[in-house]
Amino acid sequence: MLQTHYQVLRPLTTAHLAQTMTLLSLTAEELRQQIDSELAANPALELIEERRCPNCGRPLPPRGPCPICSRPVSLDPDEPIVFISPREDFYTGSGMSQEDYPEDNTSPATEDLPAFVLRQIAPELEKPDRLLAAYILTHLDEDGFLTTTLAEVARYHHVPLSQVEAILHLIQRAEPVGVGSANPQEALLVQLEVLSETVTVPALAEQAIREGMDLLSRHQYSDLAHLLKINLRQAQEIARFIGDNLNPFPARSHWGDARAHSSPAFQVYNHPDILISRLNDRPENPLVVEIIMPLAGTLRVNPLFRQAIHQASNEKVDDWKSDLDRASLFVKCLQQRNHTMQRLMQRIASLQAQFILYGEKQLIPLTRAQLAEELEVHESTISRAVSNKAVQLPNGRIVPLSMFFDRSLNVRTFLRNIIDMETRPLSDMELVSMLAEKGFSVARRTVAKYRAMEGILPAHLRHHHAMAHA
Repeated sequence: MLQTHYQVLRPLTTAHLAQTMTLLSLTAEELRQQIDSELAANPALELIEERRCPNCGRPLPPRGPCPICSRPVSLDPDEPIVFISPREDFYTGSGMSQEDYPEDNTSPATEDLPAFVLRQIAPELEKPDRLLAAYILTHLDEDGFLTTTLAEVARYHHVPLSQVEAILHLIQRAEPVGVGSANPQEALLVQLEVLSETVTVPALAEQAIREGMDLLSRHQYSDLAHLLKINLRQAQEIARFIGDNLNPFPARSHWGDARAHSSPAFQVYNHPDILISRLNDRPENPLVVEIIMPLAGTLRVNPLFRQAIHQASNEKVDDWKSDLDRASLFVKCLQQRNHTMQRLMQRIASLQAQFILYGEKQLIPLTRAQLAEELEVHESTISRAVSNKAVQLPNGRIVPLSMFFDRSLNVRTFLRNIIDMETRPLSDMELVSMLAEKGFSVARRTVAKYRAMEGILPAHLRHHHAMAHA
């Protein structure tokens, strides 16, 4: 959990953790609204006009970031500078505004899960089956699991069960792999099957999931070793492989908790929550990552209110203490939120520096689970920190923060470039071979899926399309 990394601090209380998680999931604009709401409702909380650094608390110059926190901590040009930026002018119009961003540089947010999956599999389905697939996809919960049975779908649409099963088979093998499964066990088995097409899977991994799911979830590796008739080290290696490569909650790998918010299927990011640039715009300098803190001033517990509580009447003292506790908790949770975002962006900017500077081909495969393990926080912490946030890259383009975790983006970029350069329509098997030459080991049906995600027609249709426009 979040408190694992901070052994010198008191363990976070349930209220502290819950509020920190809530604040972590907010965009900069939503955070500003939340702060305004707390200020209006709680007399123990105040916003003073003096500008102080959200990181170190030092007084700030009239404009610009903290001169201490925004300077390089080392001479290593690969080490990014990450700090909380008091960008109150960002929202008042004195800084950047929506009109400052070219429309072409604005990237849409994460697509709604059912639409995202349907877009991948639609080219492989006849029109009636697309309607059936859409119906199935509307019965997914926020983890990507099916909330109805295939028999019920077949009865409702008056079609054979085998037809529904064939469509579900396609759905489960779309991105995110395992979506549409009945439970975590089925999702893991589907992911393992797809993964086995490109990598070597431990021999007993499937049996471990089928027969030892409870033991895996409780980390009872000695019992798992006994069940599989192997030694403890082998059982731990199988568990590690499953943990590193599979996700029991498939929708979380792409959407985190974003589906819990009532947002439109297609949202456009106009105001980034994080700004990334080169220090002084010089190519030899390190990256600078500013996490926007939309505050015109410094938020604190009102010291006069704290003193006045001693003179409060008996009927008011409990209410005043409650206000004081709530204000203190809010300030602490806001600091915790900022610190978590800072640690997260420090690591992301280090790992994905080439992508930030040179584009999608340079994106390295990264999962929320890997980052959570490295930062010693729960995966849901990473999901909340990433969901609905937008990043402005050094070239001015605004992209969702979730793009840094899109494991197929670099492959799809190479695929798109290959097809753009083709002199004749290449078959999916030829594309598989050409991607292998670039170092990407993908199956034919994965190429077909990535084509669909990029809106690229199959080879025979590309040929007809080219002839029609000749």
